[in-house]
Amino acid sequence: MIVAAAAIAIMTACSSVDCPVENTVATVYTLYRADGTADTLRSDTLTIVSPKPNGTDTTLLNRSIGTTTFQLPMSYNNAIDTLYLILADTAETNHKIYFDTIYITKTNTPHFESVDCNLSYFHEIKDIWHTHNRLDSIVINKASVNYDLTDDHLRIYFKKP
Repeated sequence: MIVAAAAIAIMTACSSVDCPVENTVATVYTLYRADGTADTLRSDTLTIVSPKPNGTDTTLLNRSIGTTTFQLPMSYNNAIDTLYLILADTAETNHKIYFDTIYITKTNTPHFESVDCNLSYFHEIKDIWHTHNRLDSIVINKASVNYDLTDDHLRIYFKKP
């Protein structure tokens, strides 16, 4: 009887699921002014698109208005992620549209919690470069991308329009 109770206790302990509740892995982007204060795109819409290997695109952020911060996923198997930023100025009468491209080099590390949990990928941002149509600079604030979404990973500084 004691042996049976011990066997049930062991089997129950082994099958308990310890998957993290907050298991989103995303890169947090925050917009800043040149003076270091947070910026908000008030009259602009921001769209971010990522190309796929098959030649199509995936929209990651679509016509976001009043944007100060946003989160985007990273690819699991690419060493370099490419993002196309489309910034449409809706305040101008001619509705000027600006295009910029961001390239992020990174490492991808599989993160295993338990056989009951989905495999996650953590990333380490190594470098970033971009075009300069509306983008002034992008600074890596926190290179480690994992479950922690409390701080911004990348700080984006736009040029004054």
